[in-house]
Amino acid sequence: MSLFSQFQVGNVTFRNRIAISPICVYSAVDGVPDDWHLVHLGSRAIGGAGLVLTEATAVSPEGRITLGDTGLWNEQQQASWARIATFLRANGAVPGVQLAHAGRKASTDLPWQGGRPVPVNAGGWVPLAPSALPFDTGYTVPDALDEQGIAKVINDFSRAARRALEAGFSVIEIHAAHGYLFHEFLSPLSNRRDDAYGGSLENRARLLRAVVIAIRKQWPLPRPLMVRLSATDWTTGGWDIDECVQLVCWLKEDGVDMIDTSSGGNIANAKIPVASEYQVPFAARIRREVGIATGAVGLIVTGRQADDIIGRGDADIVLVAREALRDPYFPRRAAAELGVKFDAPGQYLRAW
Repeated sequence: MSLFSQFQVGNVTFRNRIAISPICVYSAVDGVPDDWHLVHLGSRAIGGAGLVLTEATAVSPEGRITLGDTGLWNEQQQASWARIATFLRANGAVPGVQLAHAGRKASTDLPWQGGRPVPVNAGGWVPLAPSALPFDTGYTVPDALDEQGIAKVINDFSRAARRALEAGFSVIEIHAAHGYLFHEFLSPLSNRRDDAYGGSLENRARLLRAVVIAIRKQWPLPRPLMVRLSATDWTTGGWDIDECVQLVCWLKEDGVDMIDTSSGGNIANAKIPVASEYQVPFAARIRREVGIATGAVGLIVTGRQADDIIGRGDADIVLVAREALRDPYFPRRAAAELGVKFDAPGQYLRAW
């Protein structure tokens, strides 16, 4: 395997093994993506990525991180996404959508305006979570989801998956990482429930597995289904890689094709040993022990580095975020670095 070899998952083939991670740009109005999102995502397709994933796209208004988040719960949002998906595909990239619910980390301000929690009396809303535990000091205490609320979450993801299909996306990724709703259910530090959704690992995984099954009814095989997971909370007594491996065994049985492997985000003051490729071993372990495709993320900044990860068999694809913000043409730069011929769009041939 090499970075610029094709990769097939389900009924989709990526032209190479570089994917653009979901990158929230907090620039939507009422959840509707606009020209900003078209240009932002479209430039990464022209830049040569094999897969371009949308930012975390909320399945309900209450599932947004901020008021600037995109959504996929109504027809206007679906129509706007359809235009973007069409452009991505026309320029060689596979269009993917990340479906998300922010859980207790919902109702915050835009990052460049401080990112602090927005209370109800200032235009925010009460977040939802497995238990009534706020993310951090100053955050709104969330409402613990009851059975009706859990049923709504499952239905919201199912309906969003149907809209993703109708909008022309080729890949769905479920966001179950970074301290958002599903990660909150998985971690014993944020899930203190004593019902069928709390306690044992099987119970803590129940909601995510139910959502996977519900999505598969709207998004049938062989359409690719990914899940982004945090492999660890980086905190004693929290979610860890051993539990993550077991979860992925179940998710594979449920119809998941690939795990986008990240870490952290659920505990506000976790001490994370950030370093080059610090999360790659998680992707490698899951790939080897479960026998499922994985994506590696985190501080992957050069073509040689990305190619080495693929060549070692540590992951099937690499996902870039910050480096793609710095350089929308990162795949073309990586190809030049590796001496790989990479055709440019006809409009840009004079530069190559």
